[in-house]
Amino acid sequence: MRVRASGVIATVAAALGGIGLLLPQLFPGQVPRGLTIVLVACGVLLMLLALAQWGVDGCDSASPALRRRYSRELALAMALYVGVLFASAWLLRHVDDTLLRTLIALAPVPPIALAVRAMVRYVRDADEMQRRIELEAISIASVCVSMLYMTGGFLQSAKVVDVPSDAAMVWVFPLTCFAYGLAKAVVARRYG
Repeated sequence: MRVRASGVIATVAAALGGIGLLLPQLFPGQVPRGLTIVLVACGVLLMLLALAQWGVDGCDSASPALRRRYSRELALAMALYVGVLFASAWLLRHVDDTLLRTLIALAPVPPIALAVRAMVRYVRDADEMQRRIELEAISIASVCVSMLYMTGGFLQSAKVVDVPSDAAMVWVFPLTCFAYGLAKAVVARRYG
């Protein structure tokens, strides 16, 4: 039942993120950037929650109390992230002072730090088998995203693609989380 629910959440997340990325391409200059940011951020949030739920249900030997704490901390951090990201995007359109713009642009970083803290606490408090699964999954995810980023760099150097650097940098962490969730499912099956 929960695996099915996480699949529905992941589908909605992919749809929101895809719509957020496609609308500006289909209607250049007509879609407010704030709408794009909100759609993509909601998609990322839902995808992370779906992956967390999928991991909790299908790939986890951790205690129920540890899983509940992790899910609660991660959901809170990601909800805070989406709220701060939306406020930050809105404020950046209305503020001109460089120092203030810098602080506003960096405002979404602390909620992400809270999410990372939840992940680290979960791994630290898990049993030895679960730690091994987590280590292998994050290793695979890091290598996959690094290879993808490097491939994009080569294609950009050859002028085959033109990806704005801000978009490329912002997507590293969400892609790593997504790859981690997929890798964790594969690795956990090997030990399950």
